[in-house]
Amino acid sequence: MPGSGTSGADTLTRGSPENQKEKRMKVGFIGLGNVGGKLAGSLLRNGVDLSVHDLDPGLVAGFEARGAKASGDPAALMRTSDVVITCLPSPAASNAVVTQMLPEITAGKTWVEMSTTDADEIVRLGGLVAEKGGQAVECPVSGGCHRAATGNISIFAGGDRAAVVHVLPLLKRLGRRILHTGPLGSASKLKVMTNYLATANLVSLCEALATMKAAGLDLATAYEAIRISSGTSFVHETESQLILSGTRDVNFTMDLVQKDIGLFQKLADDHQVPLELSPLIIKVMADGQQRYGDRAQSDRIIERLEEPTGLKVLAEGFPAELVDDEPEEEGYEIVLPHRTAAE
Repeated sequence: MPGSGTSGADTLTRGSPENQKEKRMKVGFIGLGNVGGKLAGSLLRNGVDLSVHDLDPGLVAGFEARGAKASGDPAALMRTSDVVITCLPSPAASNAVVTQMLPEITAGKTWVEMSTTDADEIVRLGGLVAEKGGQAVECPVSGGCHRAATGNISIFAGGDRAAVVHVLPLLKRLGRRILHTGPLGSASKLKVMTNYLATANLVSLCEALATMKAAGLDLATAYEAIRISSGTSFVHETESQLILSGTRDVNFTMDLVQKDIGLFQKLADDHQVPLELSPLIIKVMADGQQRYGDRAQSDRIIERLEEPTGLKVLAEGFPAELVDDEPEEEGYEIVLPHRTAAE
């Protein structure tokens, strides 16, 4: 089970040659926030030689107490690591960190970007890494903080096949399902697409639940009706529960949502796709930011409908937080029907 002592590390030491390779890697992790801290925790829990850096010294101290090493800055972390993983809040933050690491990048060094970022920016920064003799892989994740905490999240991996294979042992500890999406930049495009779809689903679920409440339906019954029907989704089976319980804390804030759906809109604009729903969803989320603050939890978007109607979209029996109760297992690569694992 996740977090059960040193069982993961014990498994690695007696595992496959791939896992032995993982054990020898010195890994640095930069960005210990809501998602990054949980991802780094999976590496530490599984016995990886881990050093960490974050602007918040309290987060670093927490990892030190659990056995990780602290690093003073990104350059020092790259100097002493084989692989450095970043999980940061914005393209600007990633640019700042990579700029600091560049002087220490040499042949054999790998940068893994796990932030949700702009595809053009990851290609640009990856090119700078390659010029120094290193390699870059982008690995954004999808599935929620509760799955990031247990190593059961999904990972999109973009980059040269050889680079992806090189870090695959680590990815199998960070996530459950790994999909090699193609060249550098492809994973970031798919990631912002999935976050756009999740946001569209969240907004539509808020409208559905508020309307059922106004129409006099029991919301626990409405939840179940959606869950067993063609209207269900991952977002419904997770975020709708937090809306109905009233906690509305999915560990994902409105500013991050706006960044992601804005990147999706930029991608559509760059390719002259005349989207209609996307601009409206951006407008809805921008209104939520104005009302509740940039760092408000995204699930609070339901309150835009509660306030003018006087409704309370709540129901008994729903959890205050999401918990992933799947057992932690080694991840695996998804191989598409037209592709072999060697490609």
